[in-house]
Amino acid sequence: MEVLIVYDTGSVNRNTEKVAKTINAVLREKGFDVDCLSVKDVNPAAVRNYGCVLAGSPTQAWSATKPITQFLDSFAKDDFSGKVAAAFDTQLQGRFYGNAAKGIEKKLENLGFKIVIPPLVTYVEGYPENIRLKSGEIEKTRNWAQELTKTLSK
Repeated sequence: MEVLIVYDTGSVNRNTEKVAKTINAVLREKGFDVDCLSVKDVNPAAVRNYGCVLAGSPTQAWSATKPITQFLDSFAKDDFSGKVAAAFDTQLQGRFYGNAAKGIEKKLENLGFKIVIPPLVTYVEGYPENIRLKSGEIEKTRNWAQELTKTLSK
């Protein structure tokens, strides 16, 4: 199965990109054909060529970034019936910070994708000029990706 990982990243430490590349590495280790691309580098016409789409974003203003939202909104409802997807995000931990993954997952469902695994939420910490992934989040990402490979292999 061909997999597209599409993400946006916002901090100088490129936290969401690190999460995307970790997922990419695990899927490749398991033999999947994967393209891991920043949202600004994805050709929307090519998205239909993938059997699975993983979309991720940092959480900003309680939701996904504008580039990811606009990208997903550029497709018609049910464009991807019969294909599978999952969402991931990076976010500050706490009930007042929002969650990009939930909104991404809802948009993927509206496009006709079957969601095959609960969203991956990875936590960041620090001040705006030095936001970084919390300890253990890359390992959590690897574990999520391992579970995803099991689901995709069925």
